[in-house]
Amino acid sequence: MNDAEWAAVRPLLPTPAWLEGRGGQPEAYCHRQMLDAIRYLVAGGISWRSMPADFPAWDRVYAFFRRWLHTGLITEFHDRLRGRVREREGRKAEPTAAIIDAQSVKAAASVPAVSRGYDGGKQVNGRKRHIITGCLGLLLLVAVTAANVGDREAATSLLQRLRRLHRDICLVWADGGYTGDLVDWCRHKLAFVLEVVKRTDDMEGFVVLPRRWVVHSRRLCRDHETLTATSEAMIQFSMITRMSRRLARP
Repeated sequence: MNDAEWAAVRPLLPTPAWLEGRGGQPEAYCHRQMLDAIRYLVAGGISWRSMPADFPAWDRVYAFFRRWLHTGLITEFHDRLRGRVREREGRKAEPTAAIIDAQSVKAAASVPAVSRGYDGGKQVNGRKRHIITGCLGLLLLVAVTAANVGDREAATSLLQRLRRLHRDICLVWADGGYTGDLVDWCRHKLAFVLEVVKRTDDMEGFVVLPRRWVVHSRRLCRDHETLTATSEAMIQFSMITRMSRRLARP
């Protein structure tokens, strides 16, 4: 990241415990170096062991990533960036409307059979990413499952998390894959409207539908991770890169 990005990102980083007198030892590497290394890995799709020599040793970067993942710091950092980007765009930090969608992607050989499946509709053998974004295309929630898990099945738990974490949500847009009892369930159990945006019969080919293609930030073309939690973190880091660049713009 350039100096402008680092200046925008640095105040939003979680504070190390040793700086607050809560124990622990000072870290051997600067957070900027570690973030640059992880961003390079996510953008380039390389393996951990292929980390260039310009960055810290790959096992140090991996340990930093795993520590942040297990302590929830990746999600905390991501959410702070999202709130800052929304405020810069003239919005409130917490959204009131969202869009839910899913994407099936092929899985690499490193993905175990227990967490992969076959999506008959998309004809993809791999995993499925269920995501919820705000109207600016910024990620709110993500869940990675086997590709054979249905959209409505995964949406139930994802929408419950949405209601718990984002209390101001009153409207969620979705495509035709989320029709059925889920619409009434959202109205009565979660107290918000799930509005399904459908294609009409006279549409041919690719047509941009209202409040559907705002979901545009999914950049990872294949799933390489053994754990679904790591896949979700990679998606969050992809969004962290996009948001930090937005904050650094004049």
